[in-house]
Amino acid sequence: KCQGCMTISNSPESLFVWFAAASLPSHTPAPAQSQGKAQTLRERMAGDSAVRLLALSGLFPVYKPKGPTSAQVVAQLKGSLLKEAGLKEYVKKRKQTLKIGHGGTLDSSASGVLVIGIGDGTKMLSTMLAGSKKYTTVGELGKATDTLDASGTVTEEKPYDHITKEDLEGALKLFTGNIMQVPPLFSALKRDGKRLSCLLRDGAEVEAKPARPVTVYQLSLRDFQPPVFTLDVECGGGFYVRSLVNDLGKALKSCASVKELVRTKQGPFTLEDHTLKEEDWNISRIAQALQEYGPLLPAEPGNKRLKKENCHYLTESRAGST
Repeated sequence: KCQGCMTISNSPESLFVWFAAASLPSHTPAPAQSQGKAQTLRERMAGDSAVRLLALSGLFPVYKPKGPTSAQVVAQLKGSLLKEAGLKEYVKKRKQTLKIGHGGTLDSSASGVLVIGIGDGTKMLSTMLAGSKKYTTVGELGKATDTLDASGTVTEEKPYDHITKEDLEGALKLFTGNIMQVPPLFSALKRDGKRLSCLLRDGAEVEAKPARPVTVYQLSLRDFQPPVFTLDVECGGGFYVRSLVNDLGKALKSCASVKELVRTKQGPFTLEDHTLKEEDWNISRIAQALQEYGPLLPAEPGNKRLKKENCHYLTESRAGST
């Protein structure tokens, strides 16, 4: 049961947070005075963690593994932070206690950099959606699927023995620069407020979205071991690597699908140098990351990485990190 509440100032308005104080073991009852002191200490600690959490503001990247969706990764991260701070978000009518989101969906079967916005950093996520991204993908010639990757059902198989390394490198030039691309049917794009992928899995008929302009800055062949090939891609917002591989297969008079996909960079954040893994998803480590990575970001109005009234909480949390 909720035994108390406190109001935490998080300018420009106050945010109301509730926490439950842990009960003492039933087999070792303590005097009422001791129980009161213990409860006060727990409340003070919970309050400090809550203020440090609500002071976090900016962008930072996490590592998304294969399997979960981008939304599930955000939900897990948010749940971990709220639990650490002793907070619960259940008052629907009030403004969210913790604002958090991601800057561009990464397929559930893909891994790599997922940029997270927290606090006022959520206002900058649109720059991540539109900005440059880098991927490494492994494609397979001779096999097409309904999802355009290995998670789907095989819909077509064609010969690929006629394709040489030179053929593939030549085809890549057709997909470099400003091009038109048809998005996959299984995607995060929506129709009538529902994702196309969800509509398809519900058995609904879905028409392909029209081709739209996208930009490919760099596209190179890293390895060619037929039927498998590896590409390095740098592209702008709205680009689908799955569609690229599918279109390459068609251009080579065969078919192709994605076997593996890794986002190696998004905006200024790289997979090797910046991403926080699950074990680092805590208030102290994220506060440290926001301070370290802040200089990498453009100084925009929405990028309020440190609120002056809460800077000392971020400083304390950084000192406590390992």
